Amino acid sequence: MGGRRVYLDDAGSAPLLEGARRARDRAPTGNPASPHAEGRAARAALDAARDRAAAALGVTSREVVFCSGGTEAVNLALLGAGRRLPPGRSIVTWRSEHQSVLGAVRRLQLEGRRVHLLDVDRLGFVDPTAVPDDAGLISLGLANNEVGTLQPVAEVARRARELGALLHLDCCQGPRWIRPPLELVDLASFSGHKLGAGTGGLLVARAGVRLEPLAYGGPQEWGHRPGREDVPAAAALAAALEICAAERERRSAAVRPLAGRLRRALAERGGRLTGGEPRLPNFATAVFPGLRGEDLLMWLDLAGIAASSGSACASGSLDPSHVLLAMGYSLEESLGGLRLTAGYETTAEEVERAVAALGRLPTVVGGAAGRG
Repeated sequence: MGGRRVYLDDAGSAPLLEGARRARDRAPTGNPASPHAEGRAARAALDAARDRAAAALGVTSREVVFCSGGTEAVNLALLGAGRRLPPGRSIVTWRSEHQSVLGAVRRLQLEGRRVHLLDVDRLGFVDPTAVPDDAGLISLGLANNEVGTLQPVAEVARRARELGALLHLDCCQGPRWIRPPLELVDLASFSGHKLGAGTGGLLVARAGVRLEPLAYGGPQEWGHRPGREDVPAAAALAAALEICAAERERRSAAVRPLAGRLRRALAERGGRLTGGEPRLPNFATAVFPGLRGEDLLMWLDLAGIAASSGSACASGSLDPSHVLLAMGYSLEESLGGLRLTAGYETTAEEVERAVAALGRLPTVVGGAAGRG
């Protein structure tokens, strides 16, 4: 099972883009708040990164807040806006959202805020009409991070406007392949490592949206995030956003047949395909009833295939996927999820190697799972 490895976990963490690597390595490392030449160079580089990121996203530089990663960006959006909601207004999200969203929402609930966790359908789609009338802040993922289902952002945005509610769009999954409709939302979070930047994060906070900071002690990032800015990370993130904006249409067209081939292979090996159309073009996901995600991943890893599971491994024990459970799959099915996601550099030859490995999977993994 040796030889070159095949990386099919682009949705988990995208390989570092060469353009982002160059931008990171060339960025000055001084403190942007310092008045000396090194500090001024760092400030100029930070300002340039902010301008470039804003242009790539179609927003103003004043609306860009650099963060440490996607999780912080999500938390700044939800805790920052949620703690400023007037009495009687609730926070709304869906049970299938990323844990960073659910964790922030649960924190707001512990603080006494009214929270609504809504259901999704069997394909992972949200229902915009289910948003309650008391909504003050709505959080929606651009695409589901486990099954790739693209959400009806425009319809949810229309409902938010009807209610006078803020809309946060979790864009940590998807901007490599589709353009996020930021003109429809008030807040949007991005993750550097999922874009191919390696690190960093970014929050778009539209003009007029007031946020309570998560920390205090400095005026950096428009007062939203005190502390010394990470200039190399900002430069890499800006470069990655530019590359994604320039190449997403071509890359999406190239990856779509590869993911389709993987989906067919999953179905041929007995997997029940998950997610719906429209979906991110690089996703191939399924559940294998009676098998365990950790067994599937271990065997594929030994076969030279890097993949991920719909289940999350915590404290050494495999938990069922909260996304699959929210979509109505059984506990057993939710333990047997598999996610294959192609990337910018994935080739047809690599996909065929993965298909061949999947063809051997039931005999090997089935025996291991049967002993559990």
